[in-house]
Amino acid sequence: MKALGAALYRRRWLLSRRFVQIFIVLAFLVDWPEIGRIAHGNLSSSLWLGVLPLTDPFVALQSLLSGTMLAKTALIGAALIATFYFLFGGRIYCSWVCPINMVTDLAHWLRQKLNVKGNMTMPKEVRLGVLGMSLVLTVLSGTLAWENFNPITLFQRELMWSSLAGSMVLLSLFLFDLLITRRGWCGHLCPVGAFYAVLGRYGHLRVTAKESGSCAGCGACIKVCPEPHVLAPVVSLKASSVTHGDCTRCGACLDKCSSGAISMQLDLSSKSFRSIPIVSK
Repeated sequence: MKALGAALYRRRWLLSRRFVQIFIVLAFLVDWPEIGRIAHGNLSSSLWLGVLPLTDPFVALQSLLSGTMLAKTALIGAALIATFYFLFGGRIYCSWVCPINMVTDLAHWLRQKLNVKGNMTMPKEVRLGVLGMSLVLTVLSGTLAWENFNPITLFQRELMWSSLAGSMVLLSLFLFDLLITRRGWCGHLCPVGAFYAVLGRYGHLRVTAKESGSCAGCGACIKVCPEPHVLAPVVSLKASSVTHGDCTRCGACLDKCSSGAISMQLDLSSKSFRSIPIVSK
């Protein structure tokens, strides 16, 4: 029993993320006893418990750029979500909410088990280009251009209607991450992740190093991190916490760290807020 408890603890962040991700998916699909459907709509725009509007700010931005007037509730929902990710860190969405993360994580796990070596080099700036292109196409077409291809949207359609298009897209992403490049979709191509990385670049929930000397120097945290470059300054003792916008706050590094040298901390001090630059260099 003690061994089971220890094994669960070593996967506490992963298990917590999976619980949240699966709960969010089921909230749109299942009628719960005495409650009914918790969420109506989809991850683009939804109403929770009949009172709380939540709107994806990236979808809201696309809507505004396409010339579509948003309802007051949609604007409130977008403001709520944008504020949350701005304060805590935009790419929390990628590891704690986005259902595609479960698909790409499975591909990465299988890639390791099968010892797949192929890894096509791809600059991370590509996803910023895809983000910019999707917004330009939205303006030119007057439609939510990206939503026609968005795997997140297709994932929900697949669950609700078993759409062939959704199946093909999910399979393509899985095979791309498995055979072509390590964490290729989320790390190099997805414009949604790029948008939230910009929005939450200075989020205050951060992986933080504890007192010097506690790190075992094994590098295990770097190996499991989906964005290894974000941890490099902390591991090399050049920074006390991860501040890079690419950090997804997934906690994989915390699950793997055997010495307890790092932790996830929320810093909402006035000093922390003053450290946010008005203009990014």
